[in-house]
Amino acid sequence: MKAALFREFGPASVLQYQDVATPKPQPGNILIQVLASGINRLEVFLRNGDILRDLALPHILGSDASGVVAELGEGVTGFSVGERVIPMPGYPLDARDDRFAPLSAAPTYAIGGILRWGTYAEYVEVPARWVVKDPTNMDPSEVATLPMVLVTGVRAVRTVGQVKAGNHVLIQAGAAGTSSFSIQLAKSLGAHVATTVDSDEKAELVKRLGADLVIDVRKQDFVKSTLEWTEGRGVDVAIDNLGGRILQGSMDATRVGGTIVTMGFVTGNEATFRVREFFFSHKTLRGTLMGDLDEFKWGLEQVAKGHIQPVLHREFAMSEAAEAHELVGSNAALGNVVLVNA
Repeated sequence: MKAALFREFGPASVLQYQDVATPKPQPGNILIQVLASGINRLEVFLRNGDILRDLALPHILGSDASGVVAELGEGVTGFSVGERVIPMPGYPLDARDDRFAPLSAAPTYAIGGILRWGTYAEYVEVPARWVVKDPTNMDPSEVATLPMVLVTGVRAVRTVGQVKAGNHVLIQAGAAGTSSFSIQLAKSLGAHVATTVDSDEKAELVKRLGADLVIDVRKQDFVKSTLEWTEGRGVDVAIDNLGGRILQGSMDATRVGGTIVTMGFVTGNEATFRVREFFFSHKTLRGTLMGDLDEFKWGLEQVAKGHIQPVLHREFAMSEAAEAHELVGSNAALGNVVLVNA
């Protein structure tokens, strides 16, 4: 099969389109023919070697895919060859951890394309218990934008943030992949949503997604704007995928007794905050990663019902993975970028 892989860590140019052996599905597994594969910022960090450097090289990245069943491993039932499916973007590698809660904290949990070869290929092998039938009836490229950002957004907004109707919610970097879904999720739950952007194009995008307040951080202080929007009270929930120097601002924009959900480190892996102000105001800081199978299925149901729309910025051929990574790494994408197999 053909795959976009890398043999050394480095810039986007290390990604090469080459032939590798096609997997043969092991018992209990499904071989999926990948129609389209979504790109996540995490994969840019992995390719750079910023997160892990003990990956066996050459390596194939990718956790998100839309595909069809190509072959069933021994003992697999409930699926048919040719059926449209979506693999979970992360799952425990040891079946004994399948019931661990939260799932992404399981000892053997791994995001696709990290410890095993991922979806930047014509085929990917996935345990059948972590494969979902595609209920969306959408184009494969649109579906490929969904898995990681959808299951992460559902867990951050609905499960961890516990956003409810009438809540005021701040979602950082609204045009980013997970954030664009988080805006729609919060709106579908009946919340009022404020979000931050850094360009006119991103402002137009988040308005289309339903954001009630759009804060252009080039011209406005997001803490001041959020407090004015809530008449000095602060938001009930802040969803922060930026970390670093932004985290303190997200905390300042949150009301007494409110919740800050942290789920990223785009502006830095280390953050400082004013401890006394934090506990004097009875705020809660909660971390989250990716969700479980039920959260994934719930999110897909919302997509199938039309409550959430994929945000596809651009398609690239799988052979153009290096160019696609350049775009994702530049922060210029308005939504999600996908790789398509011819």
